[in-house]
Amino acid sequence: MAGLLAGDLLAGAGTGMLLVAMPVQTLSIHGSVPRAVAIGLVAAAPFVLSTILASVIGLGRAGVPPRTLLLADCVLRAVTFTALGVLAVTDRLTLPVLIGGLLVGSLFRLAGSSSRRLLATSMAGDEGRFAVNGLLGLNTSVALYVVGPVLGGIVVASAGAGVALLADAAGALVLLAAVLLSAPRDVRPRRRQVAGESGWRILRRRPVAARLLVVVFFFNFLYMPIEVALPLYVRGTLDAGASALGLLWGALGAGAFVGAALVNQLRNLPQRHVLVAIVALWALCPIALSVTGDLTVAMIVFGLGGLVWAPFTPVVYCFVQSGLAPDEHQPVVTLWTTGATVAAPLGLLAGGPLIELAGVTGGLVLSGALTLLLAPIAAVAVLGRR
Repeated sequence: MAGLLAGDLLAGAGTGMLLVAMPVQTLSIHGSVPRAVAIGLVAAAPFVLSTILASVIGLGRAGVPPRTLLLADCVLRAVTFTALGVLAVTDRLTLPVLIGGLLVGSLFRLAGSSSRRLLATSMAGDEGRFAVNGLLGLNTSVALYVVGPVLGGIVVASAGAGVALLADAAGALVLLAAVLLSAPRDVRPRRRQVAGESGWRILRRRPVAARLLVVVFFFNFLYMPIEVALPLYVRGTLDAGASALGLLWGALGAGAFVGAALVNQLRNLPQRHVLVAIVALWALCPIALSVTGDLTVAMIVFGLGGLVWAPFTPVVYCFVQSGLAPDEHQPVVTLWTTGATVAAPLGLLAGGPLIELAGVTGGLVLSGALTLLLAPIAAVAVLGRR
């Protein structure tokens, strides 16, 4: 378990560098494409083909071993991002090539993400599921939103975005080695579903979980314009560069680190109430961000947002996984991950035109206001029936 989590942590740090590197690289090669639209396209590209593949796995009746999917993700990501990094370092990378590379290189992204969670929770067993989901969230907070963005800001400012792409490829190789050395081959139990049930059919037997999936979809969808707006917010409102963007993401991660570290303390609270409260409190973050032009204040706001947001994913997955038979986890978790994450490309694609039309400040306010309206809807959907 320690080996797998260590590999996940180091790989996440490489991916976290891309939160800074991708917008900077995009802004340098966007050409005649509007800046916000180009950032949205690049950010959405990794989700397109990966969503299709994960949907096939989640809706299908034939299981694929999680270990195999995660290994495939590591290999393909390492090869593709090495090629993109070399092109970027030699100033031969274009926007269409970058988008195409992200489409192909992230083919197993969602399947690999759900497989990583399945491997870890299967190794921990039922008693350790809540704690392991919390540790995975802690990894994400530290690597993806603290170490990665801060290192990304330094690397991009000193060596260029292409080096960050190469660092992400190296992280994929580290995770590949960790999975080969640490993850057992037989964590996927023998399937005993009648007639090979799909993830959707299993999920329909739990209507509260199905309604919660709708809430999570819109929660993620309404968040995505923030990722489009943030690089422009740093350049325009804050009048700063890549290092400031890295500090903002680092502040979010620092808050998320504390929130993720406290996840295990929430296990005895009503999970549905916790989820609704997170939706409402997070909505205040982009609204507060829109009214400040000071980097320090913006970092405090984003840090508090991370503190509130961090428990969301671990609590959601623990709620979904509870009550499932061992052989039902892969189709349901894969389908759930896909349904929750498909909001990302849609939100990013909508976020580009939204930010162009409403401006950075207007886009942040709109994201927060709509999320705030989602809170009472979530309360009715999740708390209304048992």
